[in-house]
Amino acid sequence: MNKETDAGDSRPDPAVNEASAAAALAARRIEKEAFQEGWRASASTIPAVAAWGVVSGMAMVKSGMTLWQSLAMTLTVYAGSAQFAVLPLLAAHTPLIVIFLTAMIVNLRFVIFSAAVAPHFAHLPWYRRVWYGYFNGDISMGFFPRRFPAHTVHQPAGKIGFFEAICYPGWFAWQIGAIVGILLASQIPESWNIGFAGTLALIAITIPMIINRAALAGVVVSGAVAVAAISLPYRLGLLLAVVIGMAAAMVADKFIDKEKE
Repeated sequence: MNKETDAGDSRPDPAVNEASAAAALAARRIEKEAFQEGWRASASTIPAVAAWGVVSGMAMVKSGMTLWQSLAMTLTVYAGSAQFAVLPLLAAHTPLIVIFLTAMIVNLRFVIFSAAVAPHFAHLPWYRRVWYGYFNGDISMGFFPRRFPAHTVHQPAGKIGFFEAICYPGWFAWQIGAIVGILLASQIPESWNIGFAGTLALIAITIPMIINRAALAGVVVSGAVAVAAISLPYRLGLLLAVVIGMAAAMVADKFIDKEKE
């Protein structure tokens, strides 16, 4: 066989290269547009996240943690409810295993969140799934499933850009707020009640998300359960409210679909 022919056969096809480049460019454009969409959708959450960050930073310092311990905790844990749950235990010198178990129980709702979002990223390498898992939380659960319902699980276009837009700004807002709270803990009087301001901001964010009767049912039921179960240990009432609220929304959605039929 002619060597020149062999060499010619091994050369890349210019048409294939152009098609691949065009596809890559189109994919980047889709992700960029999805990022912008995600930012527009979730930008209103930034003040609330920052306010809660300030509260968490103040709480860490006031519980007796040092500056560097507080900074390490906010950067690695990144879970406000778990942080608030374990701070009294840290101050009381509770055994480490109890602290870890408490944080795990409080954060069990993230297992539910991950189960809802994970199938959309199953095509990614494990280390990228772990990376995105670190950022997954309440805000992403509020926006991502609404934009990408379960039936879009095999359509990856735009999901990474949208997810990053609703997670990364919130992470930066939380960390900036926490650092401000850590550095100014002794300067911000408790009478300012920043924690209540954060709660009001979160309510203002939640209300626009109630887009139909099923969502309203979920919010009402979960709110009632959270109040009724507030005395449960390790903040298990929060997990119970999430599970029952989601179940109520699903049941309501099925009844609404039957009414439409």
